[in-house]
Amino acid sequence: MSKPAQIPYDFVVGDMTGLQVPSHGQSLRQAGAGYLTEAFRAFGSLPPDNAVARIAEYRPCIGGSTGEKFFLTVEYERADPALHTRLFVKFSRDFRNRVRDDRGKYELASEVRFAAVSRAADFPIRVPAAYFADYEDATNTGVLITERIDFGCGGIEPHRAKCTDDRLPNPAEHYRVIIRSLARIAAAHRSGRLPRSVSQRFPFEPNEMVKSCHMPFTGDEVVEKTTAFADFIREAPQLFPVNVTPHLLERVGAQAGRLVARQGDVRRFLVSDPDMIALCHWNANIDNAWFWRDEREGLQCGLMDWGHVGQLNLAFSIWGCLSGASVDTWNSHSAALFSLFVEELAAHGGPEIAVEQLTLHLDLYVAMMGLSYFVDSPARILRAFPGAVRASGAFDPVFLDHESARNQLHIATAFLNLWDRHGFERSLDAAI
Repeated sequence: MSKPAQIPYDFVVGDMTGLQVPSHGQSLRQAGAGYLTEAFRAFGSLPPDNAVARIAEYRPCIGGSTGEKFFLTVEYERADPALHTRLFVKFSRDFRNRVRDDRGKYELASEVRFAAVSRAADFPIRVPAAYFADYEDATNTGVLITERIDFGCGGIEPHRAKCTDDRLPNPAEHYRVIIRSLARIAAAHRSGRLPRSVSQRFPFEPNEMVKSCHMPFTGDEVVEKTTAFADFIREAPQLFPVNVTPHLLERVGAQAGRLVARQGDVRRFLVSDPDMIALCHWNANIDNAWFWRDEREGLQCGLMDWGHVGQLNLAFSIWGCLSGASVDTWNSHSAALFSLFVEELAAHGGPEIAVEQLTLHLDLYVAMMGLSYFVDSPARILRAFPGAVRASGAFDPVFLDHESARNQLHIATAFLNLWDRHGFERSLDAAI
């Protein structure tokens, strides 16, 4: 098979291992079993007395929003139950698709560094076993090879899509096990139980951490946005809970000016408390986890898709987990989930923080994220799915075929519901 003309190069030199790193799926396939043997050994995932004998399967994985992805099945010279044969390959680049290539080529850098850390003995949570990972910063080119998670097979539950809590008999049960995992890795980092290289691989970068909390517009412009959102609610009130009304959007618009004016103070507040900072997953929503049941301990989970992993404000990680949860999950279970996180964090050697402290940081982060991004959700919903206004409700099955519109609707609703229930204007007063 000839190389498409738009692919600029086949390999780069990895910054971590110094090996040649394939830049796209075809270059890895052509490098073959010999390359995989060399790469796996260099990464420490394959013993020196074993080798990859052949590639038995290599096919594209359709889906995701960044980079090329493939399913890879290998055979080893010597069978070993400790070695996975069914693997998953993720590239940072997709040279055939400019949108996918530009959108995600930076994200794999942190995921590659995390893969190396995750191979440490006694790693505190379950993540996909990493077989090889490397990345060249100069070209934003890298590859990650891990065990494959076979959803719906071998006791693993089917993949759970984001913003579909209605399809789970007990969604809070799934969020509880994710919350436990988030607390345990944060605690392991803060207690010094992760490798010493973590601080070097993932330095705390406060300005980078709060980059998403920047609102490049005025209070009057926020009012225009909230007015447009109110009009959308008037057109399709059935998509929203009873407390998310045009009146609430008027309230948000009236109060948002203070947040816009004090956004610098809010960003400084969110990076000011060392007890609130730890290595954590940025987007541990239910679709970035896999679940299985243990006869003794019940539901368990592993976390995958570690793009943007780093030292974060813990409230950011909580929002990443729960942002796609239903309003009912938020209203009925969020207090218990916050308490569980705080308890697990302390029990596993992390800082002792108060639930009120966590909630305050969450409120301000959600307020800033909501005003800087999700206040424009109606336009994104209608652009992705013009028929959204005719749906019977937020959980109408029609949204199952429109992931982007569904996610925008549910996460924007969670933002507004929290503004109503928590009173973000009071949170600003408490913090600043």
